[in-house]
Amino acid sequence: MSKINVVLFMGGDSGEYDVSIGSASQVKNYLDAEKYSVFPVLIRNGKWIYTHENGTQIPFDRNSHSLIIGNKEVKFDCAFIAIHGTPGEDGKLQGYLDMAGIPYTTCDVTTSALTFNKYFCNDLAKQYGIKVAGTIILRRGGNWNAEELANEVGLPCFIKPNKSGSSVGVSKVYDIEGIPAAIEKAFAEDDEVLVQQFIQGREMACGVFTLNDKVQVLPVTEIISKNDFFDYQAKYTDGLASEITPAPISKELSSECMFITEYLYLKFNCKGVVRFDFFLSDNEWWFLEVNTVPGFSSGSIIPKQVKAAGFELKDFFGSLIDEALKRR
Repeated sequence: MSKINVVLFMGGDSGEYDVSIGSASQVKNYLDAEKYSVFPVLIRNGKWIYTHENGTQIPFDRNSHSLIIGNKEVKFDCAFIAIHGTPGEDGKLQGYLDMAGIPYTTCDVTTSALTFNKYFCNDLAKQYGIKVAGTIILRRGGNWNAEELANEVGLPCFIKPNKSGSSVGVSKVYDIEGIPAAIEKAFAEDDEVLVQQFIQGREMACGVFTLNDKVQVLPVTEIISKNDFFDYQAKYTDGLASEITPAPISKELSSECMFITEYLYLKFNCKGVVRFDFFLSDNEWWFLEVNTVPGFSSGSIIPKQVKAAGFELKDFFGSLIDEALKRR
């Protein structure tokens, strides 16, 4: 039986580049080498490069959707997307793969683009009856007044890029004087910025994926940051955050979070593995955001939830490919 050729896309052009490299490394290490032939392709600054084991850099041919290695053309049965941020999480890469006829492990173009836009995604979640923090969107070149923003959403508040991940460009602001610098920081990452109400509560995350055509919701994780909030440093620096799986909450609250997670996964028409983030405030769940290409590195939440649920990472990563092939 011939192996399944998998192109593993990593890198990207966002502040989550390093995170993506770590995710791809873990995926490659765990995929069954007897079943899959994995070819990591780095996307960065307009270049798509596969580095052969002998060190030779080979460009991925975007016209034929293949690699020419020696005198052999390698075509791909599936793409495993491990790019956080653009172009792997916002629908751009998915659009290319749809035109190429290559199935992939993530949500489709529409869902990826919609959920990557936090403002649109939050608005949709609100329409589905889920609690969402009050939010104001600012667009580059538009007018805004710091005092009016503070009066509308309250202080403290969060100021963040509309389309980014890993808390890159995010600030927690306590006074009006801090708003301009936080907005400037967020605009350095995106052309749209969100000014968002602060919800006092505990931060939680819940992963979900499809296995054998059935939705599998993973255990809830509580995130406790030693920093002021779960920022980039806390997420990727050992010792700055605790992630407790399963979360130390009642069975009823855990079941409710898992129900909301499955509900949104289906309503958003998600595919592959997705992580939903929430705040738990006064025993009520507030939707924060959705990650359609969550982290897969050893320190990431999803692999920990997968293990807590009793799955082997080898089987889990393989199942994402198998489900993608079924959808084709």
